[in-house]
Parts: sequence; structure tokens; C-alpha cells
Amino acid sequence: MLAREDIRLAHGFYTVRLRPTLRAATRLERLHNGYGPLFDRLAAFHIGTVHEIIRTAATDPDQADRFLASFATAPLQRLAEITQAPLADLITGFLPKSSKGGTGQGRAVPWHDAYAQLYRFGTGWLQWTPQETWNATPDEILEAVEGHISKLKAIHGAADDDDAEHTQDDYTADRLHQIAEQGFDPEFDREGLHALKGKL
Repeated sequence: MLAREDIRLAHGFYTVRLRPTLRAATRLERLHNGYGPLFDRLAAFHIGTVHEIIRTAATDPDQADRFLASFATAPLQRLAEITQAPLADLITGFLPKSSKGGTGQGRAVPWHDAYAQLYRFGTGWLQWTPQETWNATPDEILEAVEGHISKLKAIHGAADDDDAEHTQDDYTADRLHQIAEQGFDPEFDREGLHALKGKL
């Protein structure tokens, strides 16, 4: 119900666990200026990009280094077989799930702005520490925010519609869900992503 499951990569005796955290999402979205180019590099199996994704999303940097070093004498195709499809799944974990019944009418904003708002949700609304917020996934933060809103409504009662309206510039949890449905990044192509994952 919360985060998509962490991803475990294994090669011989070496394993590494990858997690789609807010920190990893923020860094990797900027790696090639958007998710479109990031998926393109992954599809082409750009080795530098693959290494960067693994090192950035690894829960243990030493495990990541040992895992990657284990391929020093292995064919590149072996690394691709083990990592390419799971890394595509990992990247989809950076994209918050759409809410049920969302209208999809929110305005598009850059991913980095959406992630900045998620950070403010975590450290402001939820009063998590910066480390806890960075280590949470986008889905976990949104689920926690929705739980927080439900708690406030239960305690104080739901606001009137007029009072509950937010300005165009507010990134509420509902607005982030709506933006997720249409895509934050103009370069990101959800159909292209599904086509890519089908080829991996």
C-alpha cells in the first residue's frame, strides 16, 4: 500500500538493494535533464548512467561498489541482463501513483518543483527530519500526507469547499496526484516508458 517494493540485484555472492527514495529521485531526474533522456540512456545501456543509478539508489554504498566491481571480468551483456529491466522498474518508483478518481486537470510543473514540494510536506506538514524525508519514497510521503489530512478532518471537521480551495500555485497532495497523471516533465512519455519496459 505504501512504497513500491525495494529492488534487489544479485550477481554471484554480491547483492545490492535499491530504493526509490526522494533523494534518489531528485538526483537522477537531474542527471540527464529529465526522465525521458534517463530512460533513453538506460535503453541504450549507457554504462555510466547504469552505474550512477545503482550508486544513487543503493541503500548501502559499499554494497553497490562491490556489486559493480563483481562485473569487472564479466561480459557487459551479463550486467544488462541483471540490471536493465529492474532499473526501469526502479525509476517508475520515482513517479507518484495516481489517486483514484483524479481529474487530471492539474497544471504541469517541473519534476524538481514537485519533489521540492514533497520535501516541504515531509519536513513541514509531517514534521519528519530531513533525513527521514529524503529516505522516504514519493508514494510514502503522499500517503502520509493524505493520512495527516484525514486526521485533521476527523479532529476539526472538513472545511467548506470555498475554504478548502487552494490557489493555482499551491501544490497540494491532490494536485500532485493530478500532475502525476499527466506528467510533471514535458519530456516524460508514459507510453514510451511502457514500450521501453516491454523491450527490456
